[in-house]
Amino acid sequence: MIDVLILSNGPGEVTTWVRPVVTALREQLGNDISQVRISVILSPCPHATGEEARIVKSYPQVNRVQAPEYFWQFLFMGKTAENWDWCEKGVVIFLGGDQVFPVIVGRKLGYKTLVYAEWQARWHNLIDCFAVMNSQVMKNVSPKHIHKFHVVGDLMLEAANNDYVNSQSPSLEAGTQLVGLLPGSKPAKLTQGVPLELAIAEYIYAKRPDTKFFIPVAPTLDLLTLASFANPQKNKFAQSFGFQGAYLKDNYLETSGGLMVELTQENPAYHLLSSCAICLTTVGANTAELGALGVPMIVLLPTQQLDAMRSWDGLPGVLANLPVVGSSLAKLINWWFLRNKGLLAWPNIWAGREIVPELVGNLTPHTVGEMVLDLLENPLKLAQMKHQLLITRGEGGAGKRLAQLVKTLLSA
Repeated sequence: MIDVLILSNGPGEVTTWVRPVVTALREQLGNDISQVRISVILSPCPHATGEEARIVKSYPQVNRVQAPEYFWQFLFMGKTAENWDWCEKGVVIFLGGDQVFPVIVGRKLGYKTLVYAEWQARWHNLIDCFAVMNSQVMKNVSPKHIHKFHVVGDLMLEAANNDYVNSQSPSLEAGTQLVGLLPGSKPAKLTQGVPLELAIAEYIYAKRPDTKFFIPVAPTLDLLTLASFANPQKNKFAQSFGFQGAYLKDNYLETSGGLMVELTQENPAYHLLSSCAICLTTVGANTAELGALGVPMIVLLPTQQLDAMRSWDGLPGVLANLPVVGSSLAKLINWWFLRNKGLLAWPNIWAGREIVPELVGNLTPHTVGEMVLDLLENPLKLAQMKHQLLITRGEGGAGKRLAQLVKTLLSA
């Protein structure tokens, strides 16, 4: 019997990396759990929703899952919360977290190690094998370690394509275009994102009443909480965009202008997103997923209230959320960011240029709405954006190639 231990962390990693990998592993190594046991141990993540362990447990290919609150005990003491046993032979696969984790865990268990690296690979001398998204990751690797590196492709692309293939796209009437609204999942983004995107949708709907809109609701949000950000009495920032409000009606948000925006709780909603003519989204993982699907988008970062955006990663996020001084620090951090910002959307970062528009500043529904209308009325522009997104992401089949590397490591 052999053990396959996967180290992962956040919501994006467990849905777009872990899921296609465990599926491919079972295809390569078989479904007999008396011969191959797949375990997933999650590490703490600043973007975690608290649902990651439950999501991984729902994957039939996985036999054991440990939640992130027990991670440090396992890393330093080598013991899991349920005192798991380990086979003599196995492999540690890194699919999210810090790349030093598989180094430590692999040494403790005596297992081979494999790291999936999307943009940067570390610990070249201590890791046995690297599965990388593209050749760019290998450009600064020493010749003595280059044999460890293998281009497998984009796991996120595979996850998105599998969901799209296995789902039916929504039926739309002739001439109807679907627009996705992705305002984020955290209060710092929802506070401005929900009223702004709904106000933009109202503006578009008034000009093109055959347009349909939907919001893929993050798994961490319930509908009442999401709706509260569309209520001007509960969210004062709605007034900054001239938005009159929207209220929950079954699985829809109904705006004061009569627009019905569907709320879908299916996760991930790749088949719906793939059917969109365009999406409006905040910065973050959403842009990576849309890019993998080849969905045209406009990325929005409104700055009507500089202290409202407190969702930065790392030290800036910690400082911006400190009691008493957090608001002032948030304004300072955001002011500095606006003066020094680079590319924000993941597809643009990958391409090194602006493939999809990034709008930062005091955004208005009229200005953004006119930009969306121009794109909707010019399908060639949307087709060109889609093409650029797809060629930026590269080939699929990453899960299968990664699983083949695991099989090779285990047979060595």
